[in-house]
Amino acid sequence: MTNTPPQPDTIWRLRTELYPSFALLAAIRLDVFTPLSGGPLTVEQAAEVLGADSDKLRPLLYILVESGLLTVEGERFSNSPESDQYLVKGNSNYMGAGYEAFSEMWNALWNSADSIRTGSAQAKADYASMSKEELESHFHSFHQGTLSRGRSLLANYDFSLNRRLIDVAGGTGGVAIAIAQAFPNLRATVIDLPSVTPLTLRLVQEAGVADRVDVVAADVVNGTLEGSFDVAVMCSFIPVLSRDQAQRALKNVAHAMEPGGTIYINDPGTLDDSRLSPPITVRQNLWFINVFDDGQARTEQERRGWMADAGFEDIERKSFPDGSSIMVAKKPA
Repeated sequence: MTNTPPQPDTIWRLRTELYPSFALLAAIRLDVFTPLSGGPLTVEQAAEVLGADSDKLRPLLYILVESGLLTVEGERFSNSPESDQYLVKGNSNYMGAGYEAFSEMWNALWNSADSIRTGSAQAKADYASMSKEELESHFHSFHQGTLSRGRSLLANYDFSLNRRLIDVAGGTGGVAIAIAQAFPNLRATVIDLPSVTPLTLRLVQEAGVADRVDVVAADVVNGTLEGSFDVAVMCSFIPVLSRDQAQRALKNVAHAMEPGGTIYINDPGTLDDSRLSPPITVRQNLWFINVFDDGQARTEQERRGWMADAGFEDIERKSFPDGSSIMVAKKPA
């Protein structure tokens, strides 16, 4: 009896899965979804509005239909309800700016073999050495995401009794801004590197909360933190760090917290102990190893150990469908 060899179905699937992702990126760069929010358009009408070539635009629109982002009746294309909600410029929940950042991520992934072979990130993200223009472009693309993280924390936890919050490595300050807007009696401090804080300050001022959100330049890994806080948030920071750096940062934050204070660590960098889930975190680790020499997603057990070593207790983890999680712990009273 002859054994039938397996078919290369998985290989073919992986080779073609990238096309819809690149189609979405192209559509965002062309701003395809905004004119379609006004009603159905033919390829020729859309091309005229976009200043694009209609013959080249047609295949893109049909890929977007096949992907579920557009619909077509006859030869007239319309946004799906999801596209109308999230991909039309001017909407408060527009996700296009954040998606542009994925082009940087995909470019970094080309270096994976060399990063693994050499043990050194070949598309390194070095925020300290970025120019002002590069930093502004980078962080602006993530600002809506940090605001969303703040709102996610608000949706899942009660900050009404907190008085002093520290947003560690807060970047654009979006988390602190969202929480401060929700609770006028809370005062927040955003800390980040000196190269980042001028942008943070401007965004805090634009949000109208500069009277209650301070912006401070500080190095949470190698320095000390001034002040005393009853709540701390760390969003998308731990995956950037090596094991030793993460432990030092957590100890520095714990030192600045009041007894009984709560820390919330919210990011997509916590793996289940099997290292096989959440799937998005398993996959995103390939990006981490290309942009950070020592940072990557770590297991829940590792993170619990670091937090306990820093003096935190009552450690809990809440997971979300998008692969992110929030780890919450208390400083002993």
